[in-house]
This record gives sequence, C-alpha cells and structure tokens, in this order.
Amino acid sequence: MDVNLLYRPSYTMANVILAAGEEIRAESGAMVSMSDGVALETKMQGGFFKALGRSVLGGESFFMNTFKAGPAGGELNLACPLPGDMFVVNLERPMLAQSGCYVASESGVEIDTKFGGAKTFFASEGLFLLKATGTGKLILSSFGAIHEVILQAGQKYTVDTSHFVAFDEGVGFNVRKVGGIRSTLFSGEGLVVDITGPGRVLIQTRSTGSFLAWLIPKLPKNNN
Repeated sequence: MDVNLLYRPSYTMANVILAAGEEIRAESGAMVSMSDGVALETKMQGGFFKALGRSVLGGESFFMNTFKAGPAGGELNLACPLPGDMFVVNLERPMLAQSGCYVASESGVEIDTKFGGAKTFFASEGLFLLKATGTGKLILSSFGAIHEVILQAGQKYTVDTSHFVAFDEGVGFNVRKVGGIRSTLFSGEGLVVDITGPGRVLIQTRSTGSFLAWLIPKLPKNNN
C-alpha cells in the first residue's frame, strides 16, 4: 500500500494505492473517490462494545468503512472534514490521538479508546483518547498544518492543549495552567501540557476552539 499526500497543507487529500486484495479501514465520510474494482463494506470494527466505545467515548463513527481492492488493485482518495493537513504514521509502537484526528488505517492497526484520567479531563479534551496499536500505516488529520516534534529522553516541551494531534504512548505529560489565574483567564492560552520524551508528538497549527470563538460572534443572529 502506498499513500501520497496531495495539496498540502491547507486542503490535504490522501491518495491511497492498493495492491490486489489489500484493504484499508476509514472513518465514515472520509472517502472522496475510488476507482472501479474497489469494494466497500461498512461494519462495526472489533464488535459492538469496541465500536460503541469509539463512538461515545472517542468521538468517532460507530461504523467504519473497509475498502478492499480487487485482483487488479485500485485507488482510493480520502480527506478530513476540516481544512488542514494529514500525516501518515508507519505505526510500530502504540500511539494516542485526540478525538476527530483519525482518518484511516491498514488492517494491521487496531483503534480503541484509552482512559486519559483527570489530566485530559481538565485539559477539556475529554476523558478518553483514541489508541492505535499494531503495525501498519495510520492516517491522521489536523486543523491547519501538522508540526512534528521528536523528543529525546528527558527532553521537555510545552504545548497548548487545543493543538495536540497525537503522541507516542509512553511520552510523559502533565496538564497545568499558564501562570496565575489572571494569565489563565486573559492571556488567551489557558491550559498547557508539559510533555517529556522520548517520543514523537504531532501538533496542529490551528485550534478549532479558537476558530469557533472568532467565528460564532460574527454569524448572523436570528432576531425572530
């Protein structure tokens, strides 16, 4: 399977080339187009309770689409709902991703939910993260471009909570306020995460929360 990312970084589309019999699982609604001979099957992945956990706790679709190439192979194009970038991870170690960032993965990759505890609760990112395990290609998306940071053992880095995309399991993280209460309320930053390597961290250059905070006051108001 070959994955080529086109039109980066603002309106990225993943062009997936499948060999004969190869298949890829994708989030519902991610397909843009596909070639003749690619079969589509929609089903729960991992059984009812895993599918329910991904949907209710992880914010993903209850059903996932599986695309399988015929004897002649095939082509599939995938995209994310928001303007932004995509990133292909050759998964070898477990990775945790924020809700909404998952796009697709090879059949050797399993997607489940992982309890994040109070740290993620207070970061307003929800109690659960998506956990990708196994081996194979994992396609993630972002709002804005994706910036990759490789941390060495013991190296520390600070990220705004709303800019996280994904990180390797085992990367240490601690959520805290920026400065005192005045800084938290008026600096526009709020909560940040101090992360500690080793491992890889993917960051998005835009925040959906900040965008909505800018957009909503400008929307026409219904006075009726």
